[in-house]
Amino acid sequence: MRWITRQNVKVDRVACPWLIKRFIDPNAEFLFVPEAELLAAAAREEAIPFDATRLPEVKLNHRGERCTFEAILEDFELTDPALHRLGAIVRAADVDGQEHVAPEGVGLRALAEGFATLGLSDHERLKLQFPVYDALYEYSRRTV
Repeated sequence: MRWITRQNVKVDRVACPWLIKRFIDPNAEFLFVPEAELLAAAAREEAIPFDATRLPEVKLNHRGERCTFEAILEDFELTDPALHRLGAIVRAADVDGQEHVAPEGVGLRALAEGFATLGLSDHERLKLQFPVYDALYEYSRRTV
């Protein structure tokens, strides 16, 4: 399955591919494009678009105060309490005004900002940050 989102990934657009690869589709392929090209590229590439908050046509998106990671949990009926705890951390890191949801979010936001400044490709950011999400998932498993 192909998935597509905006380029220059940070928190939610790294967390969602991690979630998809680990719990939905281990063979998932991710494409990153400029936001203005997202819908056309999704149709052309037969890819599922996600996390494009300015595009209401994208189903897997922020929903109210919740982030796209949480929308994926909902739509794919993932009920693992540790994933929902991780979803709160992702929301706290990704959504301005939601920092109070999980104190760990501040640190995750700092890591994402740091990776963003390294000049890495989006695929390289995923590769390097997936272990961070593996560790946060294990941390979440122990705290729920």
